[in-house]
Amino acid sequence: MSKSVIETLDANEQVEKRAQWEAFEFTVHGDGDVEMVNDSHADADDHTYTVHVEGGIPSDCECPAWEYQPGACKHMVAVAIREPVLEAASREQPVRADGGVTLAEFTTEDDDEGGCWCDDHSFPCFGCYNDGRRDLPGEDE
Repeated sequence: MSKSVIETLDANEQVEKRAQWEAFEFTVHGDGDVEMVNDSHADADDHTYTVHVEGGIPSDCECPAWEYQPGACKHMVAVAIREPVLEAASREQPVRADGGVTLAEFTTEDDDEGGCWCDDHSFPCFGCYNDGRRDLPGEDE
């Protein structure tokens, strides 16, 4: 049985949670690169990095964490858990997946049954939390 992309990246739990929660904007370029802006920061322009995707797996990032810390950074995990972004980068098609010009097959709207990709994860995505559909772990107690 093959490993999932997340298992392959081998990120720690804190990195995975930050990748799910922080408000990223993605621009997929035709060369397998994904430019990411972290809108969770007041100075978002200073938190813009490029993740390279190779063979369907984020392989490296421009951020300091990727260079100086072991394991995958939150930017690589953020690309990996957003399947439409990962698919677009893997296909090497120019697509903006941040609400700009998108292809219909890469939209991240809920499916017909009202589900979201984050339903399979312990932490909600920003949209589900912001819309009040899911709480943070421990918040409903």
